[in-house]
Amino acid sequence: MNHKDPVRTLSLLALIPAALALGCDRMSGQSARPATAGGPAGGRGRGGQTVAVQTTTVQRISVQRQVDLAGTLLSPDQAKISSEVAGIIRDVPVQLGSEVKAGDVLVRLDPRELQLALDRAESALRQVEAQLGIDRSQNRQPPPDEQIASVRQAIANRDDARAAFARAQQLNGRGLLSQVDRDTAETRLKVTDANFQAAIDTVRSLKASLQDRRAAFELAQKKLGDAVVKAPVAGSVAERLVQPGEYIRENTPVATIVQMHPLKLKTAIQEKHASLIRVGQAVEFFVEAFPDRKFTGRIAYVSPAVDQATRTFPVEAIVENMDRQLKPGFFAKGVVQTRMDSSVMAAPEDTISTLAGVSTVYVIENGTARQQQVTLGARAGKLVEIVEGLKGTETLATSNLSQLATGVRVGQPGDDTAGRGRRGGREGAR
Repeated sequence: MNHKDPVRTLSLLALIPAALALGCDRMSGQSARPATAGGPAGGRGRGGQTVAVQTTTVQRISVQRQVDLAGTLLSPDQAKISSEVAGIIRDVPVQLGSEVKAGDVLVRLDPRELQLALDRAESALRQVEAQLGIDRSQNRQPPPDEQIASVRQAIANRDDARAAFARAQQLNGRGLLSQVDRDTAETRLKVTDANFQAAIDTVRSLKASLQDRRAAFELAQKKLGDAVVKAPVAGSVAERLVQPGEYIRENTPVATIVQMHPLKLKTAIQEKHASLIRVGQAVEFFVEAFPDRKFTGRIAYVSPAVDQATRTFPVEAIVENMDRQLKPGFFAKGVVQTRMDSSVMAAPEDTISTLAGVSTVYVIENGTARQQQVTLGARAGKLVEIVEGLKGTETLATSNLSQLATGVRVGQPGDDTAGRGRRGGREGAR
């Protein structure tokens, strides 16, 4: 036993290096496999691997510049209609939402009392016209003062008194007529002169009264016509405020009419866009009631002043509403088409990676990738405007962006270079 133990110990010691060598070989084989398996290390090209990517070039497109807007649709004409006369309502032929044209009847009042007032005013007018000798069938204007009957009579009496006084003076001078009779003739002449002046004053007073009687008659006619309340503008009935049989006083509102076509879109634009907004520019917007339908209009009014509290300026656009789908009060959200820019740099959205708000692309130069930060602008379909970061002549990667980094070698899909890179990695592992 003592002789065999040293031999066994030497045999065990001889086996230890071999075991250590075998363990090292296994460990080295396991560490080489991930490099040939296309893991993260191999994807970054550390083992000489080439990433197959598709590429494209920077394009030039035309971009329609836009300014965002949000506002409310309003009716350009909204009228609250009132009755100008008092009375009992006989009929209300419209309902809430009824479409009316200018001149359509909204309310009818009982006209009997107004008709009596008109008859009385007409009677007073006819009386004055008769006193002035006006023939309505021929001429509405009063004749001259000297042609009115009362004045003509006064003139005739005055002329007769003048002639009698002249004769009395002549006879009195010859001693053929007493002084008493001459004084009587003179007194009669003075009386006729006074009557003539009174007749003239009366006629002039009647002519002044004629204007008053005519105005009263025309006012009575108007009030009778106002017993039928009509729509002053075309639109839809937004409020029906009275009912048949109700007594209303003067200036009582009876209905509210809103114009439905066209409508007005009232919004406010930020002051930084003041140099871009012009009258006549197109407006496109959507409303919640029709989320899939785009409505259009044109800017009609731009305020020259900026609100100091909100730093915005009011803008109003006119919107066609022939089919009456839009309603006053709708909230609208859309854009103003400001200008068209041509030859703008753009890249497909597949070339762009965005992380934490930072956008980058991979520029392919001499078979290697270079990560480049870019500033994005407007979108046009699947193309995105590049505001800063590129010159316009670059070639960009469009696939396998997650496997790229600055310095990674790239190749086209199916290129033998990629295959050789993978084989080289495996051979190095062995």
